[in-house]
Amino acid sequence: MANRARSFAVLLAVAAAALTGCTDDATDPAPPSSTTTIDAAARLTVMEFNIEYGGELVDFDAIPRAIREVDADVVALEEAYGNTAKVARALDWPYYDARLQLVSRLPLLQPPDANGLYTLIEIEPGRVAAIGNVHLPSSPYGPRKVRLGMSAQETLELEERVRIPAVEPFLEALGGVADEMPAFLVGDFNAPSHRDWTEETAGTRDFVEFPLDWPVSRAVEQAGFVDSFRAVYPDPVQDPGITWPSGRPDIEGEWNPGPKAPPDRIDFIYAAGSATVTESTLVGEKGGEGVDVSVSPWPTDHRALVSSFDIEPGSPPTMISVDHQLVRSDENVALRWSAPAAGETQISIEGEEGVAPFDGGAAGSRDLPAADLGPGAYEAVLWANGSELARAPFWVAEPGAPPEVGTTEPSYEVGDPITVEWGNAPANRWDWIGLYKRDADPDIAYYLSYLYTEATVAGSVTFDDENGVGKWPLEPSKYTVYILIDDSYEEIAGSDFVVTRAGS
Repeated sequence: MANRARSFAVLLAVAAAALTGCTDDATDPAPPSSTTTIDAAARLTVMEFNIEYGGELVDFDAIPRAIREVDADVVALEEAYGNTAKVARALDWPYYDARLQLVSRLPLLQPPDANGLYTLIEIEPGRVAAIGNVHLPSSPYGPRKVRLGMSAQETLELEERVRIPAVEPFLEALGGVADEMPAFLVGDFNAPSHRDWTEETAGTRDFVEFPLDWPVSRAVEQAGFVDSFRAVYPDPVQDPGITWPSGRPDIEGEWNPGPKAPPDRIDFIYAAGSATVTESTLVGEKGGEGVDVSVSPWPTDHRALVSSFDIEPGSPPTMISVDHQLVRSDENVALRWSAPAAGETQISIEGEEGVAPFDGGAAGSRDLPAADLGPGAYEAVLWANGSELARAPFWVAEPGAPPEVGTTEPSYEVGDPITVEWGNAPANRWDWIGLYKRDADPDIAYYLSYLYTEATVAGSVTFDDENGVGKWPLEPSKYTVYILIDDSYEEIAGSDFVVTRAGS
């Protein structure tokens, strides 16, 4: 559930339903099992799993054990805290996407025009499905506000302001591909469903005091997505499907769910396009309400959701993909490409030290030894008949080369923009740059301001009166800038700078 407050650009206006505070069963029927009737051509099992602070609070080994128990094909992690690759290694799975916190037994392709909002699952060569993973802002949390006396209308306004702008970019991006292939939107939405807060459920369980037309779930369904759990279990009274909080063991010194934590179904797997849900399973602690598959000890404060689908995969767009943005020189650069209409293609590597172009065909994959490239920035480029079709960036670094971060100047006057650059970063989804008092410990001290790296290996951000979450301007003093891992407070690089009085 927990995450740092995040800013997302609003990329479209999704109609979020009439804010009546209730639903009408006559006009709001049970969700369909699919948006498209298909002949089953493939089976895909998707898991949504918030592992709480990297999965290391209780028993990390229980994370891969739970995934194996349900035989998932692709898993969307929340709160990975830099452990996406660690989870993949524990499963002995070769594929993961740190930008979207996905691990998979199937190849993952990175569409260059997806802007990090979704990736493609290669069901088999030339046949794909799309998946996006969200972790919407956790605070302020609507059900808790209701428990404290917030009205229905105030709660709806809160959701429209806080969470609708965060989900809209994903709806636009995935909605644009759902006509071509199965599309899944999964994650910890930190908001309940309008299908759960109904006239029938009001008063049947703690904290559901009145029917409420929760805007996020309404917007997702209006964008053409089906709630996989409710498609299988349409009765929210009989099958509430609570995902948070779970009954994991209490942890000394950490937040532990208590009787005042309003339980609800806030983790979802939504499907659009040619996908028919066949089953949905709740995974959690032994004896937990509605838990179908249990693992002990249960390692996180969320229960996991697993849904299986019959799908008709689509064709990938013209693209070239690199499995990982950061590649060590003792590893391979894993390339995958598709150019259905181009026929014969060529692939070249552009950068400080390129390699000879090679013929690719209309689709394929190839591993290139990174040792053939020197450390630096590169782009893999797909060509046909002398015309560029697509490109994908990646970076090569020596084994053990550490991340780097620093300001472009050692000293700034009060109010001057402060530009921070970084390199060799792990490109996790929520890696961030934090400004702190000199030598402060992020586990103890509070950041002064922060910005996300947007899951990049190398880049820059500028803190000023328009950019940065937190204090501005910085007062005259000594400071340290850190790069921190994946929404955690673990710093992996730091550098000092000072702010002086104007004219001093």
